[in-house]
Amino acid sequence: MIDTIYIEEEIKEHARTQEICQRFPKARIVFCERYGEVFNRKVQNFRLQKQKPALILAKKFQHFVLEAPEGYGIGAKKNFYFSHMMNCIYDCRYCFLQGMYRSAHYLLFINFEDFAASIEQIRKEHPTQQVHFFSGYDCDSLALDQVTKFSEYFVPLFPRSQNAWLELRTKSVNVKPLLAMRDHNCIAAFSFTPQVISEKIEDKVPSVSARLSAIEKLQQCGWNIGLRFDPLIYHREYRENYQKLFAQIFAKIDLDCLHSVSLGQFRLPKTMFNNIHKLYPDEKLFAGPLVEKSGMVSYEGELGEEMFDFCTTELLKYIDKNVFFPCVYE
Repeated sequence: MIDTIYIEEEIKEHARTQEICQRFPKARIVFCERYGEVFNRKVQNFRLQKQKPALILAKKFQHFVLEAPEGYGIGAKKNFYFSHMMNCIYDCRYCFLQGMYRSAHYLLFINFEDFAASIEQIRKEHPTQQVHFFSGYDCDSLALDQVTKFSEYFVPLFPRSQNAWLELRTKSVNVKPLLAMRDHNCIAAFSFTPQVISEKIEDKVPSVSARLSAIEKLQQCGWNIGLRFDPLIYHREYRENYQKLFAQIFAKIDLDCLHSVSLGQFRLPKTMFNNIHKLYPDEKLFAGPLVEKSGMVSYEGELGEEMFDFCTTELLKYIDKNVFFPCVYE
């Protein structure tokens, strides 16, 4: 899977670096001073690199944990996100990452301990409030978990006795490392689009049924489950296909394990949208009824609202309002 690994000189002897390299004994190792020499080079083709990405191992020095964007949350007033990794093994056509970064290589920051220290500091600053931390903002939380050991390190940092919660946002079925983990404030949050849409614009993503099988295994172990329908993707048969998706999902969901459900429209900053459109000029998704408003590209007003309202009504047939967190795009 990984043919080339770039490693910053400073962390080449780090135990986590050594462990990861041992998993890929045939990989070509290339050392560099700083990851930007590879990741931020000007002349790069994201689309070409996506066919065979390299792995970059680096050290992050600052901004370990950041405040989440306004409206990004599932119930807490204090919301933060952190990115131990940038880029994703999946290739979802709507993903903002391909419009943000020049490189499609996987960038992994191996100094987990510094992220943990920042998380603990923020938790202590809000001792009487529930604080939510989100991973999977700049990557998929679990897709490379067998390589990074991310969940093994971070899930134990969120025991039930504390006020902090961790969301693992994912489309992966790589849940085996989670099954033995107990007594934590963690949410395994799975993203979904209808299967007919996923097959067209979510390359390499496991099927809806495969993700539901992973959820069933987690439920049996007492995990909190999140469902993320974001972004909603417009197509002529969206009503029938989202109805079918919701029925398929809630036939498998144990409502006692359901922590939260979120819903959000397709939206991208104009600059990111333009960058992605240049990469994929023939993509039908971008030929849809999209408009730009206040620097964001989304479905035109009435259509976006109609689809959002329809899916809201359908979801509330299955769930209580207290677990529903719509992301309203203005």
